[in-house]
Formats: sequence, C-alpha cells, structure tokens
Amino acid sequence: MARLTFISWNVNGIRAVEKKGALKWIDEEAVDFLGLQEIKAEADEIPQSIFEKNYKFQSINASSNKGQSGVALYTDIKGEASCCAHVDILDEGRINEYHFGSIAYFNVYFPNGQRDDERLEYKMAFYERFLAYLLELRTQGKSIIVCGDVNTAHHPIDLARPKANEKTSGFLPMERAWQDKLLASGFIDTFRHVHGDVPERYSWWSYRAGARGKNVGWRIDYFYVSDDLKEKIVEADILDHITGSDHCPVKLVLEI
Repeated sequence: MARLTFISWNVNGIRAVEKKGALKWIDEEAVDFLGLQEIKAEADEIPQSIFEKNYKFQSINASSNKGQSGVALYTDIKGEASCCAHVDILDEGRINEYHFGSIAYFNVYFPNGQRDDERLEYKMAFYERFLAYLLELRTQGKSIIVCGDVNTAHHPIDLARPKANEKTSGFLPMERAWQDKLLASGFIDTFRHVHGDVPERYSWWSYRAGARGKNVGWRIDYFYVSDDLKEKIVEADILDHITGSDHCPVKLVLEI
C-alpha cells in the first residue's frame, strides 16, 4: 500500500503564476500527481523556475488555439500516458490521461459554456463523450481518478449565490444533471464524501468586486473517483489559503 497525494489547480496562465512564485509551495509538499489546467502555454514556453522539484514524468497538452486552455501533468509514479483525442475533438488541450497499475488518471479542463449557445452545446457534448469513455474503461476493469476544473457547480451549496445564477452557464440544470449522471454511474465527489454538506467552501472567485475576500465563490474544481476506490480515500480538501490564480488548488490523498 502506498499513500499518494494528488493536487489539481487551474492556474489561469502558468507564466503569470510563475511571476508570482505561486507554485513554489510544491517544493515543500509530497505531491505525487500535480495536474494543472488552463496553463495557456506551449511546452517550451513553461518557465523552468515554476518549482525546483524535478518530476520524472511530465506531459504538456497545449491547445491548438495558442495562448488558451492547455493542461500539464507532473508525476514520479511510473505509468504510461495515453490520449483520448476523441473526447477533445477540437484539440483544445483539455486532457492529460495517464495509466498506472489498474488506475486511469485524468487531469481535465472542461469547457466553459458562457460564451454562447454553440459553446454550451459543445460543453455538454464534451461531458457526454468523456463519461462514455470513463464507463468504457470501467468495463475493462480500470479504476478511475478524475481531477480538474469542471466549470459547473453541482448543488446550491456549491456557490455563494445560487438564485442569481440559475440561468448562468456553470449552474444550469442541464450541466448539473450531467454531474448527477456521473455520480449515478458509480463515481464519487471526494470532497463531499469526506466533508458532507459543509457550506461556503469554494474553489473559484471572480476577480471583480473583491469576491475572494468576501468569499463570494463557486466550487467548480473537483476530484472524482470510481466507487471501487471509496475505501481508499484518506483526505480530500480545498486549499483556499493558496493564492496566485482566480482558482485555488484542490487535494486528494488515496491509500492505494
């Protein structure tokens, strides 16, 4: 058995975060899997000074739209990278897929649906393609770990102003219904599994109107695991004391 620590963080620009020194804390933590979203950079544009730790494996999936989206994975755990390009069909750099042992790990930056109806439609189709792929892997005997910015708050408890956002993408009934479907398909929201209905715990705050200081936020960053890993969950938390982005990191610890 090994205790593995996973960190997920939408950094909203890895070069901007590097200028703030906002990833240096990784050097002082035992982080086995670091998944970053919205890096907005090609592999050769990522500063070497983001942290001192030299991970044995890193995978950068940059968007075909330069300066947008992108995800990065860092780990010392031996495994094999894979690619589910049939999910990210627009090549927006949204997924790292990594298999180790019997586990398939995903670091995902899910689409935002607020731009227009066409983008919302794409977000919902992305959701469905991704879940179908997870279920296919489950039939093959794989356990699943999914982390990332899901871009949807699941329940009213997951955002500060649910009534005001009922018609806003990120809290629409259809988006939330997909999360219902995910959990009904045998997946666990690890934060709620550990903490129950604790209120006012968020992972994203608008830069406007001092939202973070007032804790007017949304919980849109998650760790999901397949239910066969339920008894392996040691810790799940939101690291809202860490700044540097409009999101904060989220954490999962498993005993595997």
